[in-house]
Amino acid sequence: MESETITIYDVAREAGVSMATVSRVVNGNQNVKETTRRKVLDVIERLDYRPNAVARGLASKKTTTVGVVIPDIANSYFASLARGIDDIATMYKYNIVIANSDGDDGKEINVVNTLLAKQVDGLVFLAHNLSDKIRAEFSRTRTPIVLAGAVDPEDQIPSVNIDYTVATKGVTLELAKNNQKIALVAGPMVNAINGKERLSGYQAALAEAGLTFSEGLVFETTYSYPAGLKLAERVKASGATAAVVTDDEVAVGLLNGLVNSGVNVPEDFEIITANNSVITEFTRPTLSSIEQPLYDLGAVSMRLLTKMMNKEEVEGKRVILPHGFVKRGSSK
Repeated sequence: MESETITIYDVAREAGVSMATVSRVVNGNQNVKETTRRKVLDVIERLDYRPNAVARGLASKKTTTVGVVIPDIANSYFASLARGIDDIATMYKYNIVIANSDGDDGKEINVVNTLLAKQVDGLVFLAHNLSDKIRAEFSRTRTPIVLAGAVDPEDQIPSVNIDYTVATKGVTLELAKNNQKIALVAGPMVNAINGKERLSGYQAALAEAGLTFSEGLVFETTYSYPAGLKLAERVKASGATAAVVTDDEVAVGLLNGLVNSGVNVPEDFEIITANNSVITEFTRPTLSSIEQPLYDLGAVSMRLLTKMMNKEEVEGKRVILPHGFVKRGSSK
């Protein structure tokens, strides 16, 4: 028989048991004699039977599948979050379907609608920004949704993050020990994390250190290595001698761009980045960074989603995980 055509009926007939018994074995029910369980498992292995998740979903009104929307699967920040999501999903016996949105608002909506059309039981949404259009899509569905590494300014959608305001303030004060002009290199300011939380943390640190805030020291960029490389000359020309950077790949680009133009890091220019992904240790000098629990951000968001999918009580809409600071070679 071809493995594609094997059904629970075929397994039951071959093993000489009822379909209910096969179902109990497949679902790990303990109420089956060990000899019977072994016989059924042997037949399953011999016939290469794979339980039909769609059929099971129709019976239980669940697909045991979770959709995960990621803006850039190649970015080490999101890749680390995805690992945490996948591990917890596996623990709770959910399959995940990962969809790459390229951080594009239009594609995000298409990706979300495609996943919802597949009747996923829940959705973990990773993004740099929560657009009004995507919020509108979320408000129309009853499917549980959790944001990871993104915030809902209106606190209607549960999210898992660190305190970006406190984290950014802390590293800006660290740089203020040796520098009068500190740049903030961030993604688009329409993103609430950048435009509200990180910016307010940066401004609060400058005020506490007695430094003047200047819009000319705030640089908006896309999240990529080439963007950071391209930005190096502008940051250098601003007169800044240090920068807080909100994305590790941008930070690596900025570092290499400055070094290429003859700037010594950290002697002439200090850099502190934001995510502490693996690439912070690949550079020379290595990059000092805010320490985010990347794996945990993914894992906790998936655990929160399992609670919502099972209609368990969820305390608070926003989960804040602890952060730290790792001092490496790019700061004094």
